Amino acid sequence: MPATSKAQQKAAGAALAAKRGEEPKSSLKGASKQMEESMSEKQLEEFASTKRKGLPNKKD
Repeated sequence: MPATSKAQQKAAGAALAAKRGEEPKSSLKGASKQMEESMSEKQLEEFASTKRKGLPNKKD
């Protein structure tokens, strides 16, 4: 399932980095923290790999 906004795509990227150990989990806030806890690495990859062109900044 692709991300529906730029903010969602960015949060997924941060959560994915933390899940892989590239960033400390303590640096996560809000949605990215919840995403890291509740989603698998594969799901996060799908969200983070969404092309940003044409996406709204925030989901309505």
